[in-house]
Amino acid sequence: MRWFMTLAYRGAPFHGWQVQPGEETVQGRLESALSTLVRRPVAVTGAGRTDTGVNAAFMVAHVDLPDELDPREPRFLKALNSIAGRDIAVKEFVAVAADAHARFDATERAYRYFVHTFKNPFDPAALSWQAPPALDFGAMNRAASLLLGRRDFTSFAKLHTDAKTNICDLRSAAWTEYEPGRWYFEIRADRFLRNMVRAVVGTLVDVGRGKMPPEGVLDVLARMDRCAAGTSMPATPLFLWDVRYPFL
Repeated sequence: MRWFMTLAYRGAPFHGWQVQPGEETVQGRLESALSTLVRRPVAVTGAGRTDTGVNAAFMVAHVDLPDELDPREPRFLKALNSIAGRDIAVKEFVAVAADAHARFDATERAYRYFVHTFKNPFDPAALSWQAPPALDFGAMNRAASLLLGRRDFTSFAKLHTDAKTNICDLRSAAWTEYEPGRWYFEIRADRFLRNMVRAVVGTLVDVGRGKMPPEGVLDVLARMDRCAAGTSMPATPLFLWDVRYPFL
């Protein structure tokens, strides 16, 4: 029987989501934990593939489990979380159709990138980037609004990946101050390219620092050259925040 599994994880201890030979990954840890519990190999397919160090506040994956097993049982969830370790939290299982697919059926994904503009020795520094206090968030929001729509994001994509197209439908992108001196950038789209969000944030930070005007992001898009965009920002302040499906 097929189940959708929702989970969260801290990205720092892992070399990304996807299984890689000889590396500790989120997918690999989950497959090992589930296989141990059900005593047979279990494949886990995620809604996306987060890079090394990137966190997930909300990830969805699908698994096929024996029909006689109900993973919603508290004992099963407790055992799975115990084996998976402290950096992964499996939240719930939802029964879905046999052909439901966590990656291909997702219609929208959202990421948040967290920054703060002051020094605080008690901050979990790895989960938020300390920005310069003079960063112009108004200019950054004007630039972000120019990226909306169905566009070719080659300039913001990591080179030499297996992506068949670099076109994404960007539905929203904005900076929000949720506490004094604390901001997050939320970006929503039908899909994202590898390293895209961190490159977009790096380019917007260049705008905020006055290195380019807000309209400069249009030139970056038009050039379709990764060298035209800003630097790739640190991974650990980035969170996969939401995944949406038409049937959930």
